[in-house]
Amino acid sequence: MLAKAARHAFSRPTSLCLRSRGSLRAEKRLGKIAVISRSATTSAIQPASADDTDLIAYFDYPQVPQKITAPTGLFGHRALTTPATFNALADSTLRRAQLLTERILRARESRVELFKVVKNLDRLSDMLCGVIDLAELLRNAHPDPLWVQSADEVYEKLCEFMNVLNTNVGLYEVLGAVLSDQEVVESLSPEAYQTALIFWRDFEKSGIHLPPAQRERFVALSTEILVLGRQFLNETAAPRPPARIKFSELQGVEDLGMGARLLLQAQVTKRDLLVYPGSLQAQMIMRSAPSEEPRRKVYLAANYSTPEQIELLERVLRARGELARLVGKESYAHMSLTDKMAKSPENVQHFLDALMEHTRPYTRRALRALSIRKQAHLKTAPFPIIQPWDRDYYCPPEPPAPPVALPPLTLGTVFRALSRLFKALYGISLRLSEPVPGELWHADVRKLEVVDEEQGSLGWIYADLFARAGKPNGAAHYTVRCSRRTDDDDGAMDFRCADENDRIAARLSQEFEAERHVRLPGRGVTCQLPVVVLLCEFMRPSIGRGPTVLPWHDVLTLFHEMGHAMHSMIGRTEYQNVSGTRCATDFVELPSILMEHFLNSPAVLALFDRDGTFAIRQSSVHHEDPCLSIDTHTQILLAMLDQLYHSRAVLTPDFDSTQTLATLFGARGLVPYVPGTSWQTQFGHLFGYGATYYSYLFDRAIASRVWRKLFRQDPLDRNMGEKYKAQVLSHGGARDAWRMVGSLLDSPQLLSGDASAMAEVGRWRIEDDIAMPGRH
Repeated sequence: MLAKAARHAFSRPTSLCLRSRGSLRAEKRLGKIAVISRSATTSAIQPASADDTDLIAYFDYPQVPQKITAPTGLFGHRALTTPATFNALADSTLRRAQLLTERILRARESRVELFKVVKNLDRLSDMLCGVIDLAELLRNAHPDPLWVQSADEVYEKLCEFMNVLNTNVGLYEVLGAVLSDQEVVESLSPEAYQTALIFWRDFEKSGIHLPPAQRERFVALSTEILVLGRQFLNETAAPRPPARIKFSELQGVEDLGMGARLLLQAQVTKRDLLVYPGSLQAQMIMRSAPSEEPRRKVYLAANYSTPEQIELLERVLRARGELARLVGKESYAHMSLTDKMAKSPENVQHFLDALMEHTRPYTRRALRALSIRKQAHLKTAPFPIIQPWDRDYYCPPEPPAPPVALPPLTLGTVFRALSRLFKALYGISLRLSEPVPGELWHADVRKLEVVDEEQGSLGWIYADLFARAGKPNGAAHYTVRCSRRTDDDDGAMDFRCADENDRIAARLSQEFEAERHVRLPGRGVTCQLPVVVLLCEFMRPSIGRGPTVLPWHDVLTLFHEMGHAMHSMIGRTEYQNVSGTRCATDFVELPSILMEHFLNSPAVLALFDRDGTFAIRQSSVHHEDPCLSIDTHTQILLAMLDQLYHSRAVLTPDFDSTQTLATLFGARGLVPYVPGTSWQTQFGHLFGYGATYYSYLFDRAIASRVWRKLFRQDPLDRNMGEKYKAQVLSHGGARDAWRMVGSLLDSPQLLSGDASAMAEVGRWRIEDDIAMPGRH
């Protein structure tokens, strides 16, 4: 996945006009550098190549630690050998960015320069993002505290400058002059024009068009939201008070391990047990305690909030509402959704209403099944009410499982299968790339080159996949460097008014940037190739334990994150601001969720076969969890709650986030709202995904449709792979997302991207047994 926004959003720039790509987010000239679409007729499984097979040993067996014998730096940048040189790079980049900013501000003095404004704004964004995104990775992944400290300093320094640019009225006026000049606009390719519009919208989101006093208020509110958001995220993970469970309430507990130990502890101590929400003991009680009372107590404890925690959330919501009003929007949702596929909160509601209506028969059937189980267990009258604490007991969550029985899958085996899948679909393979000494931040990191069978190298993936102390939990996809065209940069003109000291100061930044420029074979074009990093927390292989064997949920995670990575590789555009995963929030998860669907196909599972002995026609061990539709319904409710919390209602004097939650769940929930509970203070996505929590459901629906129409019958069909690559992946964010989806699915009714299109997507079936909430 892309890295979770909720974890990083508090330290991002106030506005995203010149924006950090972070860890997630072309027709006239794009053809010169885009990945070429090719026709093919076969979908037969091809034998694994030697490069594919090499991946097994590369990932499955411990690597000998490198001896750093040459002054090579991180990611092959010769200057990045010490934390001090990273700070020096930041200073050099800052001076170079200042010179380019001054050049753009002078653009109206020359017609020639006016035609270069969009290109130069994109260069300025890339110049800063290339260092900021590297800093964001290092502050999360580097094991050396000195490097982390340096990365923090670099990040804050360049983000502060980026925030200044976001409120630079001069830049806004120059871009306005470009967009109002018909001759200049007509000279722009569709991709360049889309890039210009993105910059323009982001400038206006920063309140740059406001009078000075209101602009100052905008900046103050933005700062307040960041500070409050940091506090809110900290509180989402704050421990909740324990539930007091009596010995008698655990009688008959079905867990003979932990449950028996808890019973013995209570019997010996003669005291109530203190069970903390989220603990293994709490999870065991929710799944194994026959009596409702201990489950009810754990539920109440888990959904408790202090008045201060509720007030903190409501302060964030009110500040966002006021920010939106300041820029003339009805609500924060209206402000946030203007550049998304949804366009408006009303359209989001159309999607969610249609999706809820479509899933209602499944959820009612699942709820009835739970009620029958409860009736049989308690011997009650027919159809007792299912309470929130009943779900895990009567329908215990099951870990995801493959659709057929599989032998143990090592990490190397999974990467080999991924390379074979990409080769079958796109003519693209993964090739191990031996890192230069000093290139990696940890000996566990593996480097892969992504290679196209006709164009050669597309970019590099650094896989930091093994758990270690101090490394963030979960999985994430970091874009360290985006692709863009560079041979038409005209960088020498940045120094037209510079002196020798400026040239010396900027030299380190110039060298850093040039190291990723590659001349495309036979194309006459030079590009900056993308670099991405995948972070996971798998078990490290060792001589004693052998290779890392992945449980099925980790295989799903790896396929998901590689979907993001391939989007970054294939989405090669002239402008970095629209390359790869730099697209709308409610579109960016489509490629990654679609990758998970491939794991439901026997033909794709056969790609895991290492020696030709795997019989794919084994009896199925896969069965559908009847309660997944209940979980989908809950996700729909949370998406609706997110919309309510970012509506104009938050600015009314009587707004109450708990009452809003209770009213929504009372009106549209499956189970009763429990008075006194206030789970919303643990809804961390409200900050990172404010007004866009619907996005994951939305992309699940689209991915399910794409899978069924293009790949389900023949998931290795090269023609379908080329169609998907040409119509979706290759455009990054340079093309309207509705146009891409509508063309891919041959659905002209989607091209309008209006309320009816949103409702249409809501009526599509979501494959609940494929995508799982939580991977981003």
